[in-house]
Amino acid sequence: MKIVGIIPARYASTRFHGKPLVQIDGKSMIQRVYEQAKKAQGLTEVIVATDDDRIADEVKSFGGNFIITSDRHLSGTDRCAEVITAISGFDAVVNIQGDEPYIDPQQIELLISCFHNKDVKLATLIKKITTEEDLFNVNIPKVVINANQQAIYFSRQTIPYIRGTEQGQWMDKHQFYKHIGIYGYTSSALLEITKLAPSSLETAESLEQLRWIENGYSIQTKITDIETISIDTPEDLNKINV
Repeated sequence: MKIVGIIPARYASTRFHGKPLVQIDGKSMIQRVYEQAKKAQGLTEVIVATDDDRIADEVKSFGGNFIITSDRHLSGTDRCAEVITAISGFDAVVNIQGDEPYIDPQQIELLISCFHNKDVKLATLIKKITTEEDLFNVNIPKVVINANQQAIYFSRQTIPYIRGTEQGQWMDKHQFYKHIGIYGYTSSALLEITKLAPSSLETAESLEQLRWIENGYSIQTKITDIETISIDTPEDLNKINV
């Protein structure tokens, strides 16, 4: 398969304006994400999708590929869809978060491996929850999977609810998973899901992947043991060496 890695990057982030251009140990955030993505051998090409000339100029400065997209997109998935309509010849797309400067290429490869099964149209990664802090943090989406490791539901709440057990003992009774926000789509599925209207579950939880599930799409998951560090606010820079 020919697979393109797309890194959506916008300048006007509500919580961290100009985030892709912040300097991390001498390189911009977007350069670090791009260089890590390029290490994934399963990707045929890597492209930054941005609506801002300042980000495009930065990508150009380090020799990266970029495509200017609309500033009206509500999600990275929508931005990826615009890119895939502008290029041709790719069987699948990996949507790589632009705020994970040290994303491990192994995670990208693990996601790509989902498409070794020709029936998989959508894929993402999950990770075992190992702390109560993560388990009850509503900012960390949880995911329930079936016997085939397909996602059944995503929620900001802790799911499933363990009846008749104190919350401090829930992790002894069940293996919980959190969502790692990297997505893969076949090119055709990507174009299909971006034509779907927002769903009630998506609106309730503010999680776009629920739109796909609510419309009957299966999302294949793979379990990663690698922890990702995302930079959502300026304070998050304290998580890494700057």
